[in-house]
Amino acid sequence: MKNLLQQLHQLDGKSYKGYKSVQGHYTYDNFTLYIDYVQGDPFAAPSKIRVVVPTQKRSIKNEWLENYHRKIAAADRIARSVGKAVNGSKFQVKGSGKSGAVIFDTPGQEVLERSAVQITSSSITVCLSVGLPANGRRINGREAEKLFGQVIPAIIKNSVFTITDQEIEAAVQLADQQEAIRHEMSKQDWIAFIANGSILPRESGVSNRPLKQAIPFQSPSENEVEISLPHQPGPIKGLAIKKGITLIVGGGYHGKSTVLKAIERGVYPHTKGDGREFVLTNPDAVKIRAEDGRQITGVNISPFISNLPHKQDTQFFTTENASGSTSQAANVMEALEIGATTLLIDEDTSATNFMIRDYRMQQLVKKAQEPITPFIDKVKQMRDQLDVSTILVMGGSGDYFAVADEVIMMDEYVPKNVTNQAQSIMEEYPVERDSATNEYFGKITNRTLKQNSLQTQKGKRAKTQAKGLTKIIMGRSDISFEQTEQLVDASQTRMIAEIIQYLDRTNGLQRPTSLKDLLETIDKQMDQNGLASFAAFQNQHPGDIARPRKYEIAAVLNRIRSLHVLQID
Repeated sequence: MKNLLQQLHQLDGKSYKGYKSVQGHYTYDNFTLYIDYVQGDPFAAPSKIRVVVPTQKRSIKNEWLENYHRKIAAADRIARSVGKAVNGSKFQVKGSGKSGAVIFDTPGQEVLERSAVQITSSSITVCLSVGLPANGRRINGREAEKLFGQVIPAIIKNSVFTITDQEIEAAVQLADQQEAIRHEMSKQDWIAFIANGSILPRESGVSNRPLKQAIPFQSPSENEVEISLPHQPGPIKGLAIKKGITLIVGGGYHGKSTVLKAIERGVYPHTKGDGREFVLTNPDAVKIRAEDGRQITGVNISPFISNLPHKQDTQFFTTENASGSTSQAANVMEALEIGATTLLIDEDTSATNFMIRDYRMQQLVKKAQEPITPFIDKVKQMRDQLDVSTILVMGGSGDYFAVADEVIMMDEYVPKNVTNQAQSIMEEYPVERDSATNEYFGKITNRTLKQNSLQTQKGKRAKTQAKGLTKIIMGRSDISFEQTEQLVDASQTRMIAEIIQYLDRTNGLQRPTSLKDLLETIDKQMDQNGLASFAAFQNQHPGDIARPRKYEIAAVLNRIRSLHVLQID
């Protein structure tokens, strides 16, 4: 450390590029500092550093590393303490540009595997980005001494060395309880569970925090189950949604979409105090919606759409500007291609003609003139032939009562089981519309992506860069995916950008393999070698990345404008 501070003192007033000489590692009393990357000027992307704390200085219990969910929960809890210390730092480092900025990838409400904090039996690694201080384009050595001599040590002291074992243990035990619920869900064939007392509404449209004074969730008695959990004396009770077709109905503003949004996010575990800690969903559940204008490349949408005008091929459907119905059909088929077993759909974000054609419209527009087989005619086939369940928010068409296994009505944010009433209505007012004549769902076609899909070159350099949550710049083009609703953290987007760059760098699409198998290989690599294994420079700061699901990786790849595919069965 003394050598580093002495170097910084000597660099004071020199050209900013002189900072390159401090790259390397330095031993402090309680940790080792690695300066992996030094920015080119004070206005460029900040420099990347790692702090590695040996477990002789801050112990990590072996039981925290017993399995995946425990390890991620422990790392997440430490990361939250680092984020709090960074945001609460009282030191001010002066200078121009990004001088003195300390940036850390603080977790949100979801608990994700991320690179910000990594724990092993031998060390805790904290990844930070810092703005090296400058006056204009000259080194401000005094302020740099303060940054590395006071600010960084204080952040580590106030987080890694301040957080108690009890705090980490509480996070690990919550993860155990969430896993116990998932185990019971799998055993009982439930696709979602919402605990009594859960707080589902969020603070606002731009905040993911729980709404204060919200009505706590209470399961209808007909759907209420109880599950024994570790680390607590009594069981937990709540609503279980079984495999099959479940409708969530009710008047406007009564909480239908709020429930579906909570279920949609239930594919991820949530941190203590979120209100949705015990809202858990089948991890292979995918939110489906219409997405006007999206790119579609080589998708077999013929189970839903065929006989388009001008003889357009729907078994290998390609368009740069999809309609509501074709985009929703493609979103369903792409999800099924990757292995989705539960679809989550809200009528508010669906194409009406994709979801339903009523009796009167069928009389006016005959079957021979209508290329779309609506979702209502396919949902039971998916259940019975593909073992794919659907949770559907529906407030406008009672025809869906005829295909539903369960109907839950939201009444002033309180769920009620109205399955019997819905069935009675169907007996009194039978469906008049004609169902689809084809008794089989149709073929789910696998595709392989071609290597020339990845046009990452921009001039002489390959560039793939995430811009916020819903956009990646790849070479000279943008990949936009604003309506991929289960992507929840910008660090996941950065990870997907790293994966694209990795596939380009290693010619990962050269060998013909199905998209499904490719994503399973990527998942396996993340499991075995970690997120950083996709980064260009091994054993360095891997960037602020978090693990995405295979469904969101697929969603981004499917929206590449230069995508080229082959169907392989």
